[in-house]
Amino acid sequence: QVQLVESGGGLVPPGGSLRLSCAASGSIFSIYAMGWYRQGPGKQRELVASETSFGKQTYADSVKGRFTITRDNVNNMVYLEMNSLKHKDTAVYYCRADGDQREPDVVTWGQGTQVTVSS
Repeated sequence: QVQLVESGGGLVPPGGSLRLSCAASGSIFSIYAMGWYRQGPGKQRELVASETSFGKQTYADSVKGRFTITRDNVNNMVYLEMNSLKHKDTAVYYCRADGDQREPDVVTWGQGTQVTVSS
């Protein structure tokens, strides 16, 4: 019912910056939280950052101080500003939306966007 489309990934040198975007459509009024996850080679998919509809933000320890999540509820967008990028940040980044109390078990994933940090 919710569709997510990501953009903004690419190749960036160490120390550089990127901004990822995720556009939500469909049953957007039932979204409780949106966030970004990533999966590096040979690793489990992990939470990078998330924000609830009430503004509560959560960040992985590895990105605190470097990444910032922003939700634009008017335009149904969520962004991930990534600064001071490191090689370890290389991964496929996925947008995720969780349903609210009306659909608490519904989780929607985007298609993923590749971020490669390399000199």
